[in-house]
Amino acid sequence: MKTRFGLKLFILMIAFAIVISFTIVTIDYLRLREQAIDNNQFQIQKIEDTVEYSLKTIDKAYFFFDNETAVKMEENTQYILEQYKKNPNFDKWDFHKLQQFLGMDIYIINDKNVITHSNFEEDIGMDFSLCCSKLVSVLNERRSTGSFYHDGMDIEQKTGSIKKYSYMATHDKQYLVELGYSLERGTIFNEFNFLHVNEELVRKYPAVNEINVLNIGGYSLGTPVAEKNLTKARREAFEKTLQDKQTTEVNGVWKNEKAIYRYVHFVSEFDEGTTKNKVIEIIYNEKELQAVLNDNKKAYYLQLIIIFAVTTLISFIISRWVSKPMHLAFHDSLTGVKNRTAFDEFLASKLPANQTTALMMIDLDNFKMVNDYLGHDEGDNLLRCVAECICETVRNKGTVYRYGGDEFIVVLHSISETEAEKTAMTLITEIENVIHRKRELTGLRVSASIGISLSKENNHDAKMLYKRADMALYASKEKGKNQYHFYSGNKLKEVSNNG
Repeated sequence: MKTRFGLKLFILMIAFAIVISFTIVTIDYLRLREQAIDNNQFQIQKIEDTVEYSLKTIDKAYFFFDNETAVKMEENTQYILEQYKKNPNFDKWDFHKLQQFLGMDIYIINDKNVITHSNFEEDIGMDFSLCCSKLVSVLNERRSTGSFYHDGMDIEQKTGSIKKYSYMATHDKQYLVELGYSLERGTIFNEFNFLHVNEELVRKYPAVNEINVLNIGGYSLGTPVAEKNLTKARREAFEKTLQDKQTTEVNGVWKNEKAIYRYVHFVSEFDEGTTKNKVIEIIYNEKELQAVLNDNKKAYYLQLIIIFAVTTLISFIISRWVSKPMHLAFHDSLTGVKNRTAFDEFLASKLPANQTTALMMIDLDNFKMVNDYLGHDEGDNLLRCVAECICETVRNKGTVYRYGGDEFIVVLHSISETEAEKTAMTLITEIENVIHRKRELTGLRVSASIGISLSKENNHDAKMLYKRADMALYASKEKGKNQYHFYSGNKLKEVSNNG
């Protein structure tokens, strides 16, 4: 009986071990597969964010430090208009000599929106209704108002050069005087050259084939129009993105290989001209992703073979595989604090009715710049230091979670609003000290923003507490970062900036 029972138990243990092991390996394989896909998308998103940041930076630089260019263009335009009053026959003008005198290219556009005269002879005869239909209504409006207009960065179609253009009508409204000023030879462009950023991203990431910044006509800044034309499918995706401002992807071919074309809308905060809207085109492949997925699949099959080969030791494997995943399931492997799964359990629980609970959401401002410029190892090191700082600050007063990425959550029980506010101030100060001690972070403007919510009266819903803390965190971000905001009772409480 004992032998039969032992045999049955042994067989049951082996069967149980096989089922458990097979389930765990399969889940792990699917998790790794999903993680690989997510990591690939995260990488593309990071590249997208970097391109957007470089465009925002150069736009901001021109807005704050290059007002004199627009002023000079207006002065030059007024000079041309005065000359036109004296001699309205452009055929007798020496545009090459005028260009040398003004230091800018001159284009005369007639009432049919055709360039009739210019020092840049390649553009003479250009019909905007054929090449740039989106500009026709803009040109007509600018001609009718007679006011001076200037745009931001745009492309010279023949050469691909990046220029700034201005427009103003003659007094008789028969012509538009367009001036073009090369931005590429300026200090600002050389210091904040987004084209170099794009080239560096392509060199750094094998998954990225090409990055382009397109104007509203679909032309790539920095490249002659004749060298790059959007296919029908790409044009449709581009126009859709430009119209609804939503990211669009379309499958295609790049140099005879499969590729994905990603179109991202970009709107300048500082440019009020026709160049305000642009579209970022990221052409990327999934060869690296497929290689990772294939490696994961091979590893999966190998694990299955090993499981079936060592079934006699399955009881030992079960004991090891049950304990380890249980710990990993509720703790963050990088920082050691509790993870999002553990926090989800908190959300499903009922808050104590006889005490006040505070929930703090802590987000590191500009953290992605650490990964972008210093690498993920430095970013991971910073996260570990910040987690240690938070744990040391709250100590036994609460529970610390890593919610994901650079976001942490602290839950404090039996705490007053004053104590919670004091804790938030201490956290911001201590995290700031951690960051200041890392000299390599200088200039990246890394700081911490905090959103706080308190349970009061009959409001003891953990999910509502979390949502209100998230709203308070959003307010801290919107108000300038590096500060905290309260959501106390049923309203958002304004507080002063920590700095």
